[in-house]
Amino acid sequence: MSILETRGLSKIYGAGDTQVRALDGVDLTVEQGEFVAVVGTSGSGKSTLLHMLGGLDRPTAGSVTVGGRELSTLRDEELTIFRRRKIGFVFQNYNLVPVLNVYENIVLPIQLDGGHLDQTYVDRIVETLGLESKLQNLPGNLSGGQQQRVAIARALAAKPAIILADEPTGNLDSVTSQDVMTLLKSTSQKFNQTIVMITHNEDIAQMADRIIRIEDGRIVTRG
Repeated sequence: MSILETRGLSKIYGAGDTQVRALDGVDLTVEQGEFVAVVGTSGSGKSTLLHMLGGLDRPTAGSVTVGGRELSTLRDEELTIFRRRKIGFVFQNYNLVPVLNVYENIVLPIQLDGGHLDQTYVDRIVETLGLESKLQNLPGNLSGGQQQRVAIARALAAKPAIILADEPTGNLDSVTSQDVMTLLKSTSQKFNQTIVMITHNEDIAQMADRIIRIEDGRIVTRG
């Protein structure tokens, strides 16, 4: 069953001689529980694609459907709520709140939304990611790899329809990158979680179930 679908997705910046076609008619389908890597060089359109999939930016043309909802039909406030409930984000720079401890960072999106906290599920995530002894630590007292684990836990905790990972190993050394990728893959399998990850690292991409290659705003291979 597909959880994510784009049809004719385009994004154009500027006009006339300065026009840039960042995305050019992208058709993409991602199945429930699939771990997909999107690879491409700088300027290929992969970051723009991720922003469109996550509802962080609106396309010039085409559609994005997540969990059966077409994002273009949602007003800004509705889109914000939908994004908080249905889409988990893992960023290269972690984006943790420095004054909150690890546990508070993990459950923050659920609390902001006033949703139900499934403590048993959160405990399983914490155990899977090896964070049991770090729950009271502030992010500043953690290594980069540990902070990225917290970011992954936060993304998983709200049980989103899909997780979007933006260069999640970009600030990590090679050994830690492999550890984080192993954890991402194992959590995807354990919790049947759909993940779309963008990366420029071919070795990292190989750990995904499928690799999609994008060039000049168009998908050239689908894995």
